[in-house]
Amino acid sequence: MFQDDGSSSVTSTPVQTFPSMSISPLTGSPYPWLKELKSEERGLCLIHLLLTCAKHVASGNFEHANIALDQISHLSSPEGDTMQRIASYFAEALANRILKTWPGIYKALHSTKIPFASENILVRKMFFEYFPYLKVAFVITNQVIIEAMEGEKIVHVIDLNASEPTQWRALLRDLSARPEGPPHLRITGVHQQKEVLDQMARILIEEAEKLDIPFQFNPILSKIENLDFEKLNVKTGEALAISSVLQLHSLLAPEEVTPTTKDTNGISQKDLGNGYSPSQDTASSSPFSSSKIDSFLNSLRGLSPKVMIVAEQDSNHNKSSLMERLSESLYFYAALFDCLESTLPRTSMERLKVEKMLFGEEIKNIIACEGSERKERHEKLDKWVQRLDLSGFGCVPLSYYALLQARRLVQGYSCDGCRIKEENGCVVMCWQDRPLFSVSAWKCRR
Repeated sequence: MFQDDGSSSVTSTPVQTFPSMSISPLTGSPYPWLKELKSEERGLCLIHLLLTCAKHVASGNFEHANIALDQISHLSSPEGDTMQRIASYFAEALANRILKTWPGIYKALHSTKIPFASENILVRKMFFEYFPYLKVAFVITNQVIIEAMEGEKIVHVIDLNASEPTQWRALLRDLSARPEGPPHLRITGVHQQKEVLDQMARILIEEAEKLDIPFQFNPILSKIENLDFEKLNVKTGEALAISSVLQLHSLLAPEEVTPTTKDTNGISQKDLGNGYSPSQDTASSSPFSSSKIDSFLNSLRGLSPKVMIVAEQDSNHNKSSLMERLSESLYFYAALFDCLESTLPRTSMERLKVEKMLFGEEIKNIIACEGSERKERHEKLDKWVQRLDLSGFGCVPLSYYALLQARRLVQGYSCDGCRIKEENGCVVMCWQDRPLFSVSAWKCRR
C-alpha cells in the first residue's frame, strides 16, 4: 500500500481496514506530533482524518470537522506524495461542503472567481497527453467505426464531446486508406466552447483537403444536457455513428426543481451537513429511472445509429451517502494521482495544473455538491450495461483487432502501471488492478 520511496497509495487496500487512531481535539499549533510521523504513518493518519472529518460534516458537527481540517492542513501538501496531494483536494472539498451551508459566505468567497476557458482547454489537453486512457478510448472508437462502416459511402459521426481533433484526424487517415476508397464523411461536434469547435473545424478541414476526402464539419455550441437533437441534422441514407466520451454521467443528475415557499429556518444543521438541497438528490436511489438520461438515450436510439461507442469513468461516485462517495472517490483519484506520480516530477507545473484544475474540481463536485449541481456522477460499467440495455441498445463485443490496438498503445506508454482488460466484450482500463475507465460499443436492437 505504501511505497518505499515515500509516495503513498490507497488504491489496493479497502478503506475499512485502516486502523482507527484516536484523533482528539488539540489546542495549539502546529501539532508537533503530526510532524514526527513517518511516511506510512502520515498516510494512514490522513485517511483517518479525512474519514473522521467527513463523518463530522455529514452529522453537522462542524466544530470537530474544523479541528480535523486543521490537522489535515499540517500533514497534506499539493506538492507532496500521492496521499498528501489527494488529502489537500479532499479537505478543500469538505471545507466547501461546510461553506455551502452558509450560502452568503460561500457566494462572497467565490464572487470574484474568473473562469479561464483557455486554461481549462489546455489542462484537458494535458490530461490527454500524460494519461493513455483517452487515447485508448479514441483508438477503440475509431476501430469500431471503421469496422461498422465497411462499404458505406456516406458516413456521419456525432461526437458528443468534440474536444480532441487528433482522434478524427486519425479516422480521416484510416478511411482514406480503405480499399474501396473513402466515404463522404460528416462529423457533427458538440461542445460548449466555441473556441474548441473552431479549432477542431480548422484542423479537420485542412486534413481532409490534404487527403482529398469529401468532408463536412457541423459544429453545435451546446452543453450536452441542452442538446437540440434537431440540430444534429441526421439524414436518411447516411450511416450514423455516435461517440460519447466521459459525457453521459452528467445526465444522471436529477432535474432541477423550483424551491417551494416552505420556511427553511427549521432545517437542522445536520440536514445542511448532509447536503440539503431544494432539488432533492434522488438519482442514486433509483439508478435506472432518471428521466434526463432515459430521455437522452431514447433520443439517441431514435436516430438509429449503426453503432454507438460509450466511454465512462468506471467507479461508483453516485451514492447518496457522503461517506460512500468519499471512500469510492478516494480510491479512484489516488490511482490517477499515482499514475501522474510515475510520469511527472512532483514539482511539474503541468502535473499541478491537471491535479488542481481537473481532478480537484471533480473531487469538489463529488464531495461538496448535491442535487442538480452534482454532475460528476460516475458509475460502474455494469450499471451502464443495464441502463443501455433497458433503453433498447445491444452490446457489440469489441473485435480482437480493437483490443490488440488498445494493448499495443498501453505497452508503448511510459505508465507501467496502466492495464487493459476485456470484460464481457468491453474494455476496462486500470491503474494496477484499480478500474478507472470503460469503453463499450452498442447498436440498436430491432
